[in-house]
Amino acid sequence: MRIGQLAKATGTKAETIRYYEREGILPAADRTDSNYRDYSDDHIAKLTFVRRARQLGFSMAQVRQLLALSDHEDKPCEQVDQLVQLQLGEVDHKIADLTLLRDELGQVLRSCNGERISDCSIVESLNRTKPR
Repeated sequence: MRIGQLAKATGTKAETIRYYEREGILPAADRTDSNYRDYSDDHIAKLTFVRRARQLGFSMAQVRQLLALSDHEDKPCEQVDQLVQLQLGEVDHKIADLTLLRDELGQVLRSCNGERISDCSIVESLNRTKPR
């Protein structure tokens, strides 16, 4: 299949596919007699794997590790578990940060009782370097 078909099948832009090839994340596609890339079902599977890992927030370095580990089906999955545990910790940290941000924004909004910008406590709080 050509790059457009692979892009459509996986929901990936053609330029991203080319980038993954250049970076060695996807194996280079065979070429047709007319020099078009010719992708296989293996490319679909690998690209689907990469896209799902990226959706789960894994960095490209982690995706490379996961791909390398996935090539050894007979080995224990301890290293995969460790990568997922690290990612879960990152997600928990982001959730905590976002919760604090939400709470702070709510507090700022509740504190506004001015009718004019000159009396607006929100604008005043944005001028402070640290929240109260």
